[in-house]
Amino acid sequence: MRTLSFLFVLMILAPSALVAEPIPRVSPIRPVSTYSIVARDAETGELGVAVQSHWFSVGALVPWARAGVGAVATQSMVEASYGPNGLELMAEGHDAVSVLSTLLGQDEHANIRQVAMVDARGSVAVHTGGRCIPEAGHYLGQGYSVQANLMGPATVPEAMAKAFEKTSGPLAERMVAALAAAQAEGGDIRGRQSAAILVVRAESTGQSWNDRLVDLRVEDHPEPVRELQRLLKMHRGYEQMNAGDLAVEKGDLDGAEKAYAQAEYILGDNLEARYWHAVAMVNAGAVERALPIFADIFARGDNWRELTPRLVVSGFLEADEATLARIMAAGGN
Repeated sequence: MRTLSFLFVLMILAPSALVAEPIPRVSPIRPVSTYSIVARDAETGELGVAVQSHWFSVGALVPWARAGVGAVATQSMVEASYGPNGLELMAEGHDAVSVLSTLLGQDEHANIRQVAMVDARGSVAVHTGGRCIPEAGHYLGQGYSVQANLMGPATVPEAMAKAFEKTSGPLAERMVAALAAAQAEGGDIRGRQSAAILVVRAESTGQSWNDRLVDLRVEDHPEPVRELQRLLKMHRGYEQMNAGDLAVEKGDLDGAEKAYAQAEYILGDNLEARYWHAVAMVNAGAVERALPIFADIFARGDNWRELTPRLVVSGFLEADEATLARIMAAGGN
C-alpha cells in the first residue's frame, strides 16, 4: 500500500508530467468521476462537457474542450492526459474515433479508464474499460455520449440520454438536464460532491479566453447539480447584462433596456445588474431613465451611493458636476 500511496501523491504533485507524456507513466488508484456527457450542438456547433462526482473539484480533471476542435471527458481511474492529448490530435484533423483508439492503445491501464470524445464534425467515441467499477456503462447518441461508473443502478446512462434528447434550449442547459436525470435515477452509489460544465464555441476566435462560452464549477456542495443549475442561471443573467452594454454601444437604448430588464429578472435581488444599467444609461445620455434606478439602489445601501462619485474620477461614469449632483440626490439622503 505504501507504493500505491506514493504513486497517488506523485500524480497530485506533478500533474504536468502526466499531461506531457503521450503514454501515461503513472496509473491513478482512485476513481475521480461518476457520470458525464460530451456533446456537440448540431445547430450551433458548440462543444461541451458536463460532469458530476462524489469527488472534490471534479472540474479540474475530467472536462476538456477546445473551440473548433472537440471535447473530452476522462474519468473512472482518471488519466488526465487523455484531455490535452486527445484535443491536440483532433486539432491535427483526426476524428474522435481514431484519436480515442490511438490513445487507448498507448495506455497499459485502459481497462480501468472511461473516456468519451466528440470532435467538431460530430463524430463521437467512447470507451468503458472492463475493470471500471460497476455499475459502469455508456450510451452513444447522435453527436453526444453519456457515460457513468460507480452508479447505483445500471440505468443511469439511458436516463441521461433521454433527458438530453428531450430537453430544448442551449447546449449547456441540455447537458445539465442530463446530469439532473442521472441523479434522479439514483446516481453515484457513494453520493455527490462536485460538478462542472464547460462549453466552447464552434469556431475559435484565436483567443482561448473568449472561446469559453460557459465554464462553471461546483467544487464541494451537498447538491452539486442543483447548484450548477443555479450558477448557470446566474451566468445567463450576466450574459444579458453584457448584451445590454453592447446595445448601448450601438446606440440601441430600447434594446439595452430590454436586455437589462431580463438580466435583472434573472438575477433577482442582485443589485449589480441594476446599478450598471443605470450607469450605462447616464453614459448614453439618458439621465432621466437612470435616475429612478439610482434612487431604488441608493435606498437599499449607502455603499452604492458612496461608490458612484468614484466612477466619475476613474472615467467609468460620464457625468458633469450638475449631473452627478442629480444622481447623488436621487432617492433623498
